[in-house]
Amino acid sequence: MDIGGATPLAAFIAGVISILSPCVLPLLPVIFAYSTSKGKLRPLAIVSGLSLSFVFMGIITSAFGSLFQQYLIYLTAFAGIIVILMGLTLLFDLGTFNFIGSLSGKQFKENGLMGGLLLGISLGIIWIPCVGPILASILSLVAIEGDLLYGAFLLFVYSMGLGIPMLVIAYSVNISSSKLSMIAKYDMYLKKVVGFILVIVGMWMLYNNVLIRL
Repeated sequence: MDIGGATPLAAFIAGVISILSPCVLPLLPVIFAYSTSKGKLRPLAIVSGLSLSFVFMGIITSAFGSLFQQYLIYLTAFAGIIVILMGLTLLFDLGTFNFIGSLSGKQFKENGLMGGLLLGISLGIIWIPCVGPILASILSLVAIEGDLLYGAFLLFVYSMGLGIPMLVIAYSVNISSSKLSMIAKYDMYLKKVVGFILVIVGMWMLYNNVLIRL
């Protein structure tokens, strides 16, 4: 697979980077402190729900890409442009996905595993303003592949990049919101690095897969 595709390692690293967002990381101890008081397995249910939401996005995006594989050169061009735009969003902190933040008002109060699962699914949507540019870039690359199983797998790996650190935080008694806020303040610099990389990847996709074929 060339640089125009997404690899499981890249997807996992993207998930880890996504969780460092200042609108995600400091909130985790609060979320999981409440959750663990409702049951020791509830954090696992939350991460499972989060994974389901991302895997569903991967399946839908892959299905869309598979329908247009005969127009792969145009699909690649579109994906390259999306990746570049998402890179610019991170570089200049444009807040492209902030309009989805209005969905964050809906909360699931149910206790137990089902409540945790529903909360995890809702977080997959609520956190789109925070992780949107990285997530959109991965989905764009998944669309090029057009493979439903691979798309689902790749987004599952991405969700594990998010989920594993979440579980570490959930079951640790020594990690507080203040400590995580100190880490999250460096997110701005990390975003710029990732944004620059995405712009380069998007430009390479346009050049290597589109421009040299014209």
